[in-house]
Amino acid sequence: MKKKFLSACIAFMFSVPVFPQAYEGSIEFDKKKQQAIMIDYAYTQDAVENAIVQKIEQMGYKAKTEKGMFNKNKGFIVFKNAYINDISEGSMDYIIKVERKSRKDKDETTLYLVMNKDGSDAMPAMDAYNVGKAKSFLNNLLPEIEEANLELQIKEQEDAVAKAEKKYKSLQDDQQSLEKKIKGLQNDLEKNIKDQENQQKEIENQKMVLEEKKGKRRGSL
Repeated sequence: MKKKFLSACIAFMFSVPVFPQAYEGSIEFDKKKQQAIMIDYAYTQDAVENAIVQKIEQMGYKAKTEKGMFNKNKGFIVFKNAYINDISEGSMDYIIKVERKSRKDKDETTLYLVMNKDGSDAMPAMDAYNVGKAKSFLNNLLPEIEEANLELQIKEQEDAVAKAEKKYKSLQDDQQSLEKKIKGLQNDLEKNIKDQENQQKEIENQKMVLEEKKGKRRGSL
């Protein structure tokens, strides 16, 4: 009985879906090591990045992506003076970095969330409750990521359909070109056959003239 109960428990554990859970870590931003809320998702970098950017932009804030070859903050996405009530009632700078876990694992992504207040790392001053709210914000992002991932899949499939249609159109164009060539060759063939017939008649006519001339030789009578 105990073995059956243990087996049932193990089976239940493996049947329950595992949801990503945020945790605390750190990352270097603005030339300083800063505390961050981190979370790992089993989705592509594009899906995760699109989801969190769209979620915050829908709150009315514009994302600024750090760029530039010599920019040490390259790849970070910054929302300045944003109010995200699910995290804090006050405004903060929300700094996001989304990275693939490795080149091999393209569907494994880590998201970093750094919070700054007045240009400084805000997390050291945050209590456990507010840190927990930030973690919950990332934990609850999964539906948006799934939706963003679906949109990327739809876009990818639309591109595949467009590529297939383009190939089909190219094949149709090739068919029309070949048919024109075949029609041209058919016309050339028919003309060639007719020319051969005319030339054969010309040969016969010329032979008749030749025989007439030969018949005029002396001694041929």
